[in-house]
Amino acid sequence: MVRERQKTQKLIILALMIALDVVLSPLFRIEGMAPMSSVLNIIGATLMGPVYVTIMALVCGLIRMLLLGIPPLALTGALFGALFAGVGYRWSKQIGGAVIGEIIGTGVIGSLLSYPVMVWFTGSTQKMYWLIYTPRFIGAAFIGGFIAYLIIIKLVKQKKFKEIQNLFERRNS
Repeated sequence: MVRERQKTQKLIILALMIALDVVLSPLFRIEGMAPMSSVLNIIGATLMGPVYVTIMALVCGLIRMLLLGIPPLALTGALFGALFAGVGYRWSKQIGGAVIGEIIGTGVIGSLLSYPVMVWFTGSTQKMYWLIYTPRFIGAAFIGGFIAYLIIIKLVKQKKFKEIQNLFERRNS
C-alpha cells in the first residue's frame, strides 16, 4: 500500500514537471534557444534524479515536436542536458553539479549531436558546420542554469521540496 502510494506520488510529480516544461518552454523562448527547458531540467534533476528527469525531457521533447512543430532539436538538446544534470547532481549533491551537467549535456553534447540529426531531418545537402548549434545551446544552458540556480536556492529551503527529494531518493520503491 505504501509502495503504491509512493509510485503514484512520483508519477504525479513527473507529470507536473512535464506539464510545466511543455507550457513554459515555448513561452520563454529566444529564437533558437530554450532556456526554460534548461531551468526545468536542472530543477527536475535536483528534485527527481537522473532517470526521472531524463524521462521528463524525452516526453517533453516528443510533445513539443508533435504538438508545436518543434524540430528534433527539442530532443537532442534537452535529453542529454537532463541526463547530465541528473548525474551531475547525484554525483556532487550540489546545485552547481546539475548546472555544469546541463551545460555539458545540452551545450556541448546535445549541440554536436544536433548537426547530424538536422542534416538527416531536413535532407539538406548544403554545407553546415558541426558547431552551428553550439553557441545557441550553450547560451541557453548558461541562461537557464543561472535562473535555475536562483530558483533552487529558494526551493531547497522549503520543507515540501525536501520531502519530494526524499521520495525519489528511496531505493526500495
